[in-house]
Amino acid sequence: MGLFDRLRGDGAPRVAFIGVDGVPYSLLSEHEDLFPNFAAIADDGTASEISSIVPPESSACWPSLTTGMNPGETGVYGFQDREVGTYDTYVPMGGEVQADRVWDRVHEAGRKATVLNVPVTFPPQRNVQRMVSGFLSPGLEKAAYPDETRAYLETLDYRIDVNPKLGHQEDKAEFIEDAHATVDARFEAFEHYIAEDDWDLFFGVFMTTDRVNHFLFKDYEREGEYYDEFLEFYQKVDDYVGQLREALPEDVTMVVASDHGFTSLDYEVHFNEWLREEGWLSFRTDEPEELGDIADDTRVYSFIPGRFYINLEGREPRGSVPEDEYDAVRDELKADLEALEGPDGDPVVDRVVEKEEAFRGDHDDIAPDLVAIPNKGFDLKSGFTGDSDVFTRGPRNGMHSFDDTSLYIDHPDATIGDADLFDIAPTILDLLDIEYSRGDFDGASLV
Repeated sequence: MGLFDRLRGDGAPRVAFIGVDGVPYSLLSEHEDLFPNFAAIADDGTASEISSIVPPESSACWPSLTTGMNPGETGVYGFQDREVGTYDTYVPMGGEVQADRVWDRVHEAGRKATVLNVPVTFPPQRNVQRMVSGFLSPGLEKAAYPDETRAYLETLDYRIDVNPKLGHQEDKAEFIEDAHATVDARFEAFEHYIAEDDWDLFFGVFMTTDRVNHFLFKDYEREGEYYDEFLEFYQKVDDYVGQLREALPEDVTMVVASDHGFTSLDYEVHFNEWLREEGWLSFRTDEPEELGDIADDTRVYSFIPGRFYINLEGREPRGSVPEDEYDAVRDELKADLEALEGPDGDPVVDRVVEKEEAFRGDHDDIAPDLVAIPNKGFDLKSGFTGDSDVFTRGPRNGMHSFDDTSLYIDHPDATIGDADLFDIAPTILDLLDIEYSRGDFDGASLV
């Protein structure tokens, strides 16, 4: 850190959180020889697999991780959500997150936070000393606060995200090169502001790991063409985590976590097409484009990833399912989902979660009625084009998983046990000695 921080000596504990989006614990724990810096954190502190949330999608996961609350409290259920009482949809941004983030609580306690590249934080907040918004930001120009932050980041060729379109190319060389350039600039920014800023909480996320997993994970799991390139990329990430850890003063606890796990992808499953073929959904136009194009007799529609909404009378504008038939219709849909098999005869769905089991809070009025958690090999899509096959293959060969989420805590008093994403925020506050009410969170401190 900077000279001021080395001399501060006020005794207040500090935390550096490093996010590694989508990194499965099994990848790191099964190759300790390749990833010695992650292994060192586990040896000096603790590490384990934890569970993600329902649904395990980054747009919902990061608000839950940073608040310690389920989507019923954060108000964010996925990459696309529905306006209450309408068929209008929107992409949730930082302003849609309805619960206090961990750095808000740090600020309220009179402490300081630097927050870099966290997904779903655009526009950047002004109540922290520095914030660079992450995934879903339109560009660096409006994503950096204060303004001089942008000028410095531009000298690094810093970018909000890797270019995912490069991953659609059959030859992945350009994509891999872009991924390295993105993570290099991210590391330089993290290293710089760890030293430059006087912070109590440093919170930075490497999201490029998620992008690499989407396009190369099957190459890793099944030793494909880009197996070596995949591991080389992760060795760089491990090295960067080690360098950041080395740069931290002794009074700082490092926490490293992912927001979900990952698995190989064999088939994309287009659920609105499946619903149409099975008689659950129809369109009132030959060329549907959006949710509002569903016909009045539609009983169910779907959003990614695997979220299902009953077209309920009194809730949806053109609801077709009477309230007294809700339970029967939902049970029927759940049974159909559990029975669905892929082209190779494998069950598509691992389990189906009812809304009451996963969501509770002041913002559960747009919660899905059911969420399907896929089996390995399946990515649950939606879309309203009306012209897709149910099962397709795309350019991506890796997909999120609910299990195999990573958590590393460089503290001797931490015990992970049977933990999940909701436990991370209260753990950080405990490590910072910031008081809170246990009822504020869906999780509990691991310290």
